[in-house]
Amino acid sequence: MLQECLEALRIRPDGVYADVTFGGGGHSIAILEKLTTGKLFAFDQDEDAERQAAQIQGRSFKFCKANFKELEKVLRDQGVTKLDGILADLGISSHQIDEPKRGFSTRFEGPLDMRMNQSAKKTAADILNTSDEAHLHRLLGMFGEIRNAKTTAARLVQWRNQQAKSHPYKMTSDLLAAVSGLAPRGKEYKWLAQVFQALRIEVNDEMGALEALLKQCASLIAPGGRLVVMSYHSLEDRMVKHFIQSGNVYGKIEKDFFGNLIRPFEPVTRKAMVASDQEVAENSRARSARLRIAERTLDKKEKV
Repeated sequence: MLQECLEALRIRPDGVYADVTFGGGGHSIAILEKLTTGKLFAFDQDEDAERQAAQIQGRSFKFCKANFKELEKVLRDQGVTKLDGILADLGISSHQIDEPKRGFSTRFEGPLDMRMNQSAKKTAADILNTSDEAHLHRLLGMFGEIRNAKTTAARLVQWRNQQAKSHPYKMTSDLLAAVSGLAPRGKEYKWLAQVFQALRIEVNDEMGALEALLKQCASLIAPGGRLVVMSYHSLEDRMVKHFIQSGNVYGKIEKDFFGNLIRPFEPVTRKAMVASDQEVAENSRARSARLRIAERTLDKKEKV
């Protein structure tokens, strides 16, 4: 949904923007093509993304190796206090999925890593080897949204206890062996993907980082600027939807004395945009994409 993202940002040639999920650089390169005197700050904590960004030269581009939860601080260090737009393409990049050594995919044998920041200490293997059943139940149910989370958590601990090794979970094949037979018939791939998703979200604290990012958007985006977020699972999309509609990630509606909604952004589209049939045919990952767009409004102090 590249073109939809670019149109949603309403890029000005002299504007200042942030692509907070650089990944392979596709969105950033497309934004840079529309800038003249403007500036683009690209964020990513992945070393592979940093190497990819090093190939982009130009005064309009600045790569920041950081988690987007640190957006405001990093920009302030660069002397930037306002942006004309923020683009976030959440989740994992295609490169990360297709690289077996990263351990993100059910399709490849690889280490149970799943770290987006490769210098971070905690891996998926660490979680599986040290978490108690209650914790695994919580993260599988909350982040994986699987119905048999309790049974799966019990099986994970049982498999771990049956192994003679001190750290039984090392490879993706270990996880697949532990949960063998638990997936609903006919939905094996989707169910396994949800289990991997739950571990990945826990390893990278993705929901905490997204909440931190959204809370910073109101003070960073200038009036008339755009917030453009593409998410790939209901947890992310729900949080983004709540923030746009109510000004907070919990969806709590607040009104002023005159009954007007108190929120820093106005939704540009009533519903999330989805990929076209053609794009889904070309890229199956686009099937789950949900694009939400919001515009920064004037608050009371700015209207005076």
